[in-house]
Amino acid sequence: MKKPAFAFAALVAASTMALASCGSADAGGSAPAGGSSDVSLGLALSTLNNPFFVSVRDGAQAAAKKAGVKLTVTDARDDATQQADQVLNFQTQELDGVIINPVDSDAAGPIVSPLLAAKTPVVAVDRAVNGATVSSFVSSDNVKGGSLAADALAKAIGEKGEVIVLQGVAGTSASRERGKGFAEGIAAYPNIKVVATQPANFDRAKGLDVATNLLQANPDAVGIFAENDEMALGAVQALGAKAGKDVFVVGFDGTDDGVAAIKAGTMTASIAQQPDELGKKAVETALALIDGKKADATISVPVVVVTKDSK
Repeated sequence: MKKPAFAFAALVAASTMALASCGSADAGGSAPAGGSSDVSLGLALSTLNNPFFVSVRDGAQAAAKKAGVKLTVTDARDDATQQADQVLNFQTQELDGVIINPVDSDAAGPIVSPLLAAKTPVVAVDRAVNGATVSSFVSSDNVKGGSLAADALAKAIGEKGEVIVLQGVAGTSASRERGKGFAEGIAAYPNIKVVATQPANFDRAKGLDVATNLLQANPDAVGIFAENDEMALGAVQALGAKAGKDVFVVGFDGTDDGVAAIKAGTMTASIAQQPDELGKKAVETALALIDGKKADATISVPVVVVTKDSK
């Protein structure tokens, strides 16, 4: 039987007296010890081998600690099957609410459906869940971000030339939406042609390999849009001395490494999300739902363009 909902205001008040704490566990781990609250949340992340999702975790942990609730964090290591097992464990543990950052948006529907059927609040964060209606979706405006990336890249290359697109993990809403926004945005520049598009799975090493191959096949390319900073940094590595001089790279996420590359001049721009804010909002939304409050179907966290001039 599920634990009863709690009075949210009282919970926050209790947290200010440091009566409870939260922590994290790796894949398959159990909720951390400590704290007097009976409320427990699960955060199923796609991967922690990416600084963006580390920041999502950190924001979620900070919000859970402030509220005085227990938080279990799992790392699916980009394996949808492993994530399914982890979420099943959350259900077995009868957690009060679950936050999921899907490995694969399509695969996530069947994963969370049993929780929703059991009236357990489910909040998706950063990536949508397809095939099931979650309680709320906390995300950046990825379509708008993709469009902003198109404008930034077009400006850098003088609104003409050939460009390459490095896509993220196929099946994720983030990749689809950023790609859609970029395609719509770049269409406004008739003298720019996208000559190659290929997944690099949001991974830096994969970004290096894919960018190397695509640059060899398209030696006249003057721009690269990567759907996250990790792939963008791989592309910068592939370009070597050409990065920021002959070929301009725009990423997405605004990670510390991405911003450092922008400052160094090897990356042109990044569309900065606020991953810690995503994690924070996801926890706050889950707690409100557990308390019987309503939440918007979609909660947006703003994105901004980061360039050398803006930092």
